[in-house]
Amino acid sequence: MPRRKLAKGPLHSILSEDWADAPGIEQRLQPECFSDLRLDQIVAAVIAGREAYDLTPIFWAPLPSVEAIGYRQAVFRDFEAPAIATCVTSFAERMRGVRALLEQSRKFYFPLQKQRLHLDAIGEYCRAVTGLSRAMAEANPGSRGLLEVRRYLDDYMQSEPFQALSAETGRLQTDLADIIYTVRIDGKRVEVSRYAGERDYAAEVLETFAKFRQAEVQGREFTFRSRPEMNHVEEAILQRVSRLYPEIFSGLARHCERHCDFPDPGIVAFDRDAQFFLAWLEYLAPLKKAGLRFCYPVVSERADAIRGLEMFDLALARQLVAEGGQVVVNDFELHEPERILVVSGANQGGKTTFARAIGQMHYLASLGCPIPGREGYLSRVDQTLTHFEREERVETLRGKLEESLERMRVLLERATARSLLIMNESFDATTVSDALYLNRQVLRQVMQRDLLCVCVTFLDELASLSEETASFVAQVDPQDPAKRTFKVLKRPAEGLAHAMAIARKHGLTYERVKERLKP
Repeated sequence: MPRRKLAKGPLHSILSEDWADAPGIEQRLQPECFSDLRLDQIVAAVIAGREAYDLTPIFWAPLPSVEAIGYRQAVFRDFEAPAIATCVTSFAERMRGVRALLEQSRKFYFPLQKQRLHLDAIGEYCRAVTGLSRAMAEANPGSRGLLEVRRYLDDYMQSEPFQALSAETGRLQTDLADIIYTVRIDGKRVEVSRYAGERDYAAEVLETFAKFRQAEVQGREFTFRSRPEMNHVEEAILQRVSRLYPEIFSGLARHCERHCDFPDPGIVAFDRDAQFFLAWLEYLAPLKKAGLRFCYPVVSERADAIRGLEMFDLALARQLVAEGGQVVVNDFELHEPERILVVSGANQGGKTTFARAIGQMHYLASLGCPIPGREGYLSRVDQTLTHFEREERVETLRGKLEESLERMRVLLERATARSLLIMNESFDATTVSDALYLNRQVLRQVMQRDLLCVCVTFLDELASLSEETASFVAQVDPQDPAKRTFKVLKRPAEGLAHAMAIARKHGLTYERVKERLKP
């Protein structure tokens, strides 16, 4: 078969086809919404143990189009196949070995030892690429991203540069392994020469003492401390061995010099990018085992109806599953012209958790990840903006309300018609009448900008502000209004009814109080 001179074209990233061209990906900062939505906790847990791959910038960069989201979702589906996950995991382990050998080579001082480590790194790299190519062909991926990786690996392996690299590396490793030399030690004199059939002195010693052996004895193993780097005696011996076999060692030096940067950049990028998919699926595994559902949402540029079924707060679910607790799932659905979810109900009833779940759902969908929930139909959001109350900061010399208003102004200026805004009991530092006025003004701005919005509030009046608002209420146990169910349902706000139920439960209705106060 004729050899190909070069692999055809660069390898596109499996993150998206234009990932390499996206400006400033590696310099991005953590989005401001991360702490409010607890996405910072989620990402920290996902990348734990994989810090060397620097995956956080990927989580900070939502995809710019529905097509890019679909591309990444397809790659995720491929990675869910055990055959693909296994072969990529094995490849990653080999590549970690390559990097470890190269790191040792850079740290060590003695040139011959550095060259041997570099040679072994090349050999491990060639085996990693070969193994990945064969396993990927057998796994038969279906996504465009991994199909391109498969084609690229096939071209790369059959290219003349790779075949020459692999063949020459194998020959040098064989030549070095075949070297046998003799060391004679006489006092402080050490003589190194080619092996000429001399008997092994260690074997002679064993043979001499064999006649004194009386019975089988239990063997004992001893571990000797050994530094990975050669000492000066070992260096001197190896230097003399290299003079005995000059052709092999000069070939080793030339080979390492020619291939100082041997890893293919596209394959190195694939090794890093694949960890994003493996890490996310690994994070979801114990939650799936606990019975929680995940899905690949249908994402459109502008959906007439959006919904999420059996969704949940991913950070809270991780904690509850670890503690053996129960995760409560919820649904939401909006139909045109509804664009604002107004979430009201009892305090500590799951309103903020419900809002966080919607925020997480949309943000993770914009990354192309499988998201919490049985089903999702979502609009693509370009940014997720959050307005959660902050502690008053003395150094700003401003009151809590003023700072809250300033943050809201900045958020509304940044927002586009594709943005998601999540408001969590905004302006609660003022009177009820002022809070109602400010929230109404903000929601009117939200409607003018056509934003998708979640508004968590204790102000029932906001739920019926316009036809664009949809009311969701955190539920309580009908038999015991003081008991929270953490279910949130789409229904008219009922704050007064809830208050009356609690008053009746504790005998605090107007009639009961009046009766008890009678003389």
